[in-house]
This record gives sequence, structure tokens and C-alpha cells, in this order.
Amino acid sequence: MRLFPLLPMGTILVILCVSNIHMAFAQNENQFIYNGFLQARLHLDGSAKITSNGLLLLTNTVNISHPQVGHAFFQFPFKFNTTSSGLSPSLSFSTNFVFAIVPQVPNVGGSGMAFTISPSSNFTNAEGNQYLGLFNSSNEGLTSNHILAIELDPTLNPEFGDIDQNHVGIDVNSLNSTDSASAMYFSNKEGKNISLELKSGNPMHLWIDYDEAEKLLCVTLAPNGIPKPNQPLMSKSIDLSQYLLESMYVGFSAATGILVPSNHYVLGWSFNKSGQAQSLDVSKLPSLPRQRKAKEISGLMIMVLLIAVALVLITITGTAYNSRRKKFEEIREDWEKEYGPHRFTYKNLYKATKGFSDKELLGAGGFGKVYRGILPSSNTQIAVKKVSHDSKQGMKEFVAEIISMGRLRHRNLVQLLGYCRRRGELLLVYDYMPNGSLDKFLYSNEKPNLNWIQRFRILKGVASGLLYLHEEWEQIVLHRDVKASNVLLDAELNGRLGDFGLARLYDHGTNPQTTHVVGTVGYLAPELTRTGRATTCTDVFSFGAFMLEVACGRRPIELQGLPEEVVLVDYVFLCWGKGAILDASDPRLEGNYVVEEMELVLKLGLFCSHLVPEARPSMRQVVQFLDGNAKLPELPNDKACFGTSTSNEASDFLLSFPSSFSIASAPSCSSIDSILRSGR
Repeated sequence: MRLFPLLPMGTILVILCVSNIHMAFAQNENQFIYNGFLQARLHLDGSAKITSNGLLLLTNTVNISHPQVGHAFFQFPFKFNTTSSGLSPSLSFSTNFVFAIVPQVPNVGGSGMAFTISPSSNFTNAEGNQYLGLFNSSNEGLTSNHILAIELDPTLNPEFGDIDQNHVGIDVNSLNSTDSASAMYFSNKEGKNISLELKSGNPMHLWIDYDEAEKLLCVTLAPNGIPKPNQPLMSKSIDLSQYLLESMYVGFSAATGILVPSNHYVLGWSFNKSGQAQSLDVSKLPSLPRQRKAKEISGLMIMVLLIAVALVLITITGTAYNSRRKKFEEIREDWEKEYGPHRFTYKNLYKATKGFSDKELLGAGGFGKVYRGILPSSNTQIAVKKVSHDSKQGMKEFVAEIISMGRLRHRNLVQLLGYCRRRGELLLVYDYMPNGSLDKFLYSNEKPNLNWIQRFRILKGVASGLLYLHEEWEQIVLHRDVKASNVLLDAELNGRLGDFGLARLYDHGTNPQTTHVVGTVGYLAPELTRTGRATTCTDVFSFGAFMLEVACGRRPIELQGLPEEVVLVDYVFLCWGKGAILDASDPRLEGNYVVEEMELVLKLGLFCSHLVPEARPSMRQVVQFLDGNAKLPELPNDKACFGTSTSNEASDFLLSFPSSFSIASAPSCSSIDSILRSGR
């Protein structure tokens, strides 16, 4: 039977040639497959070449006078991060290839290779050795690289955080892998993972699949000839739209050192930008050259190589150690030895916060930045605050106070766990509060509105915490910055007073020595701005502003609004004077509150905001009022006692107290408390 009955012989030959080419290379604009590379459309540079039997050889062991770098990229770029046919941008791709790393000395290999997606196929400035021909010392880690690489690394490079000397890693713009795993594969037959040695010289099959819809990158490894395992080696959630550009090249990069050279081979390669990559025909893949057996290599050469490797590793390790030591270098002085348990290492805090990553940033302001972290040793969630400090100015006393406050134990205080000092930074470590700060709930539309029951419980909790600081601990602790943004909410939305960065301690029965004005405008007691001396009464004033803030859903000072509404205390007093104090309540509550409790909080907030320190209640009184164990006196009908007035007279206020409070002179916060407790 004639196959081509009507065609001339020349035409038949053309058809046969085209048919053969198609069998070796199936391609459209989105995919190709090479079962061997004799007819491959690749751009090669460096030491890369195609052998006579169709192997893609990226580096070799022939010329070892200098480190080798080899690249092989598909000749034309693919469209990645772009919109086609009116659809959403598609970044999905699928590829698989068979590779082999054959060291000159069996099982003694260096550097490695990587499948690479890059905006350019020109890597003129890239370095060999540990840089794999992708980066150099100046551009490694830059976001402008726009490079995705799957590295096959038989070398341990501490400077890049390698997990071992036989791993597969997912690299984005850097050789510090975003995810990595020791080389192994899942055996479908045995139902378990089995280790592989990358530098064994044996061919291995690697599958790489990215699903744009799921934003999931899967990497699967197996010995050549074994079907694709059911479980991948790595599954990484990653949004490649942040890294890949519209036009990208796909290919391979490999590098090797002088002392431990290796041949890096690719036997076959399939790629698809629009679906699942075709499976390679293992039977058609070219064969690797015969490997030399270990006994064929002289013992002297092995010894020389091993000594050379040891020297290089010692040098690299020493350099990496010094670099790492400087990176995590801290300030430590002899007097800190007694605070050992409270001193965190910078290295642990760095790891806990993922290198103080912006993704772990909880908040930032004039005080510094706060990061979320997880201590690797105990899997405990923490919050780390970084603040600037001058270690030459009273740091010993400051750290002593930090350690003292670390002993505070109360359910309504954020636990200060310890500290770390490094160069110009002081790092304070706290318990992590999952619901963040109270002000976000009061003023941000992103957070749900707190109901009155929750707000009232928060006020009572913070009041209890302040009472503990003022009277119930071994020393008196002045917080000096009570406000909504420093009240954090735990998982059950209980209020916990935090941020002790400005707090000061002094012994019971003594006068505080603080003379430096610190705090937040709107919460500062008027006498503090005149004398600079903080007391428990100045904390009470701040708590009064805080109470009104929570009840009214407004900051103590609002620059926008009517003149009588700029200062919250003035506005609440104005509403009280008109007999409509409830008008000051937060409109977001829509009247859903206990009237008696709302009136109590608003009036008590005014009492705490009295201009005369001695006329304010103590925190013990505040707790008693909130718990309903004491009756709140009538407010003095004198605006000069509150708000922005500068009057120093408190006689009207004192006369307004019940007879049980009648004393000859203005009582201090502590003396009023003693009268309440005596029941007179």
C-alpha cells in the first residue's frame, strides 16, 4: 500500500522531516517538550552546551581553573503577569524536567543548579559558587530582581540560612529560600517519604506546578522513571503577581566551584504556560556518561580535595559566623548578669518576628514599632516593641525598673516578659494580645463596635489594674500614659493596661522624683505641665479622660467640631449642666446601655478630671464606685473645677462631699481612701 500515492518524492521528504521535528519538539506559543536537546531552541551562555547525544550540560569538570557558571533559557519569553483574551491575569504554569548532578568525586559536590523564571536571560554580572549564577553580592535580595527560582542545592551555605547540604528551595529574589525541604520523595507504593541524594549522580525528575487561582506553588521530586508522587515535596502559598513581570524567560542556571566541581545535566524538559505540562518519554531521554568509580580515583587526590574542602568550609564558616555575630550583636554589661532570666537574645527575637518583617508589624508611632512574634523555643506568642535609647544615660536604672515591672502580676495588666539591648535600640517583650488596642475598636470602622457591657467591663478591669499599680504591689508604679491606645484586649475582649515604657516606680511612703513631663496631650493633668511631677493623682486624671473617651466614643481633644465640643471634659460638663449628661454618650451605642452605669461613668470621669489633684478620688475609690460599693458624691456646679479652667480652688468640690468626707483641709488621694475604708 502506498502511503503518499499522489505526492512527488520531494514533497514526501519535506513532510517526513517536519514530522520528525514535530516528534522531537512539540511547541505552540505556550508550551514545548524536549526529550533530549539536539533540536532545542535554547539560548546558552557560560559553560552551557548541548552534547552530541542531546544532553544539556550546564557545567562540567573539564576546566576547573575557575568557578563555572552556565545558563540555558528558552529562546523566547512567555507572557506571565498580563491579561489575555479579556480574562484575568494568568500566572499559572507547569513544568517538569529530568536532571542529574554528577560530582567529579563521588558524593563530594559543590554549588548547585536551579530552574529559573527571570525577566532577562542575560546574567553577565552573576557570580558562581554559592550564588548559583543568579545573583552577586550587591544585588542578592533586591526586590527589583523579579526572579523566581527552584534551587537544587547540594551545599550548605550558612549565610543564606540553608537547612542542610541536600535540599530543594523556593527562592524569590534571593537565595534565602522562602521555603525549603530536604531532598526526598513520597513513595506511592510504600506510603512514606524516602530520602534522595542530589549529588548521587543519578537522574531525578522534578515537577513544578503553580495554580494562580489557589496561589499555590507545588514542587515534587522523585527518582527518574518513577511516576509523579501523590504528595509534593513542598506546597507554598505565594502570590507570584508581586514578583513576576509581564514578559519572563524560563530556563536553568548552574554554578560550581574550583575545589569540588560537578557536571550539571538536564536530560529532558517539558513546559506549559496554559495547562499541565506534557509528560516526558523516559525511554527517549539521552543517557548520562559512564561515571567513574571511586576506586578509579587516587587516594592522594581524594585527600587533597578533602583538605581543600575543609579549608574552604572553615573559611566560609568563619566568615559567616563573624557576619552573623555582628548581625545579632547585643549590648551586654556586667551589671546585667543578675537579670539573666529576663534578658532575651536578639537572635531569638529576630527569628520570632521573622526578621522584624513588615508582615508582623502590629503598630508604629513616636514610641517606635511593635511586632508580633512566636518564640521558637516555647511556641509562645509575644509582642516586641523596638524603641531608641542612649545606653550611656541611666540605662542601668532603667533596666532595673523594667525588671521590677516584669514581676507585676495582674489579670488586667499586659505582662512585661523581658528586654533586649542592641546598639541604639531597646527591645521590650510583652504578652501578645490578639485583639489589639482599644482605640481601634472605638475609632476604626474595620473593628466591630463594642457594646456597653464590654466597655463597662473594660473600664472596671483597667481601674483594677491601676489600683494594683498604685497600692497593692510592693512599690508604687506610676503608669504615666493611661489612654485607649495603651489598653489592649485579650481573646475575650478583657481590657489590659499595657505599654510601661514611660512608667516609674517609687517606694510606699515616699514622694516620686519624676520631674520630666511625659504622656499624651489630652490626658495630662494640669499640675503636671506646671510642676513636671507625676503622682498617682496624675494617673487618676488620665484615667478620668480615658473613662470619658470610652463612654463618649470621642478623644479627649477633638480639633474638629463646635468650640464647646473641642475639649471632651468641657462638653460632658456642659451636658451635665443642662441636665442631659446622657447626651454625651457614644451615639454608636444607640442608647443600648444601663442608664445608671452610663451616668456613673460620665460623672466619675468628671470627678477624676478635677483640676485640683487633692480633689480627685483615688483608684481605690474609683473601683468602689464602679463596683457599686460606694455612692458617688454630687458633682460641684462650678465649671472652674473642670476642663480648661486654671482655678486652683477646690472648696466648692470638697463641700459637695457627704458629711463622712468633711475634713479640715483638702484630702490627698490616699486620705480620701482611708476615710472610705473606715466607714466614717
